[in-house]
Amino acid sequence: MAPYASDDSTTGGEVDERNSRRRKAARYVVPVTVVGVAAATIGLVPALADSGDPDLPKITAEQLIQKIAESDTERFSGTVKISTDLGLPNLGGLESGLLSGAAGGGEGGGEGSSSADPTAKLTELASGTHTLRVAADGPDRQKLSLLENAAEYSIVHNGKDVWAYDSKSNEVYHGTASAGPERDKDRQPPATPKDFAEEALKAVGDTTSVTVDGTAQVAGRDAYKLLVEPKQSGSTVGAITVAVDAETGTPLKFTLTPSSGGAAVVDVGFTQVGFARPAASTFDFTPPKGAKVTEEKDAGKDFGKEFGKDFGKDFEKGGARGHAEKAPKAGAGLGDGPAGVNTIGEGWNAIATFDTGGEGVPSGEAAGQFGGFLDSLGDKVTGEFGSGTVFSTRLINALVTDDGKVYVGAVTKDALVKAADAGK
Repeated sequence: MAPYASDDSTTGGEVDERNSRRRKAARYVVPVTVVGVAAATIGLVPALADSGDPDLPKITAEQLIQKIAESDTERFSGTVKISTDLGLPNLGGLESGLLSGAAGGGEGGGEGSSSADPTAKLTELASGTHTLRVAADGPDRQKLSLLENAAEYSIVHNGKDVWAYDSKSNEVYHGTASAGPERDKDRQPPATPKDFAEEALKAVGDTTSVTVDGTAQVAGRDAYKLLVEPKQSGSTVGAITVAVDAETGTPLKFTLTPSSGGAAVVDVGFTQVGFARPAASTFDFTPPKGAKVTEEKDAGKDFGKEFGKDFGKDFEKGGARGHAEKAPKAGAGLGDGPAGVNTIGEGWNAIATFDTGGEGVPSGEAAGQFGGFLDSLGDKVTGEFGSGTVFSTRLINALVTDDGKVYVGAVTKDALVKAADAGK
C-alpha cells in the first residue's frame, strides 16, 4: 500500500490537516539532516544501502579512505576523459604558448626543442576537454595517449626508456627514466583519477568534512562516492567527489566543483576500464621512419614530476591543506620561483605570500597598452594594505599589490584582501 494513503472514512479536512502537519515536520527534519551531514567527520556517516544505484554494503568514510590507501592496482587499461574549466580568459591561443614556454617546452622553439617534449605537451590538459588512453603494468611500464583530431600524442615508459611521440609533427622525444627511492612514484602514469584523489585526500583533517555520499556506476563498475568538503568559509573549493571502485578500491572518477557553483573545475574519470594485465606489446615503441628524435636525459623523471605533481597538485591542492605550505615546490619545472614564501592561515584557507622585491602590476601611463591589457584581466582592489590587482580563476586567485607583494590561494578575493590587510 502506498504511504500516507487514507481510508474512505477520512474527511477532506482531516487529510488536509494531516498533510499540513507532515509538511511542517519535513521543514524541520530536512535542515537537521543537512546540518548533521555537514558537521560529520570521517567515519561518522555510512553509506546507506538504498542511497543510490548500485546496492552496495554499508561503508564508512574512514573505511573507504582506507580502501583507497590499500588499493594495490598496478595493472589496468582504459579510456579517461578529463575536463578542466578554470574560467581563464580566451587569449586566442596565447595562454597555451605561455604555458608551454613556462614548462620549458623546447625553450621557446629554439635549437634542440621538440614538439614531443612531455613537459610542454601535457600543459594542454590545463584547459578544455581531452580524451586519454591509459595503460599500466606495474611501476616499470605505462603508456598514455592523448587523442586529438586526426593525430595522437603518446608517452611510453618501458623499463629504463621513456618515449614520447607526436604524430602531427612526426617528432620523437627519448629519455631515461629516473632511478632512486622516488623512482616508482615518479613513474606513475599521470592524469588518472587516482593521481588526483591521492592529493585531495591529503586535505583530510579538522578543517574538512568527509562523508560517503551514496553509490554510482562509473565505466560500468560499481562504486562508492566519497564526498570531501571544506568546513571553513572563504574557500573557492565547493566540494570534491571521488568515485571509488567497490571491488578494488581504485578511484574511478574525480570531480572538483567550485564554491561559486556551475560546472566542475576539474572532472577526471574513466569511461572504460579493465584490470587485466595489458599485452606486453602495448609498451613497445620504435621511432617511425623519418621521425626527428630528440634525446633528453631523465625525461621520464621530468614528465612524471612535471605533470603528475605540478598539474595534478596545483588543481587538487587548491583547497587542500598543504597547498600553500608546499608553495615553493608548486612551480617545479616552471623555474625556481621566488624565495621567502610564507603561509597565512591553514587548511583550505591557506594563502601563500611572497615579496617580488619590485613594483606590482603597472598601471596608468607607465603601463601603456600592456598595462591596460593586464587591467582587463584583473580587478583593482584597495584596503589598509594600499591597492593592488586580483587575478581570478574559478579556483585559484592571486592578489598582486602595487608595492610588489603577492598573495595566492584557493580562496575568495575578499579573503586575499583581508590577508593583505593583516600583513600590513
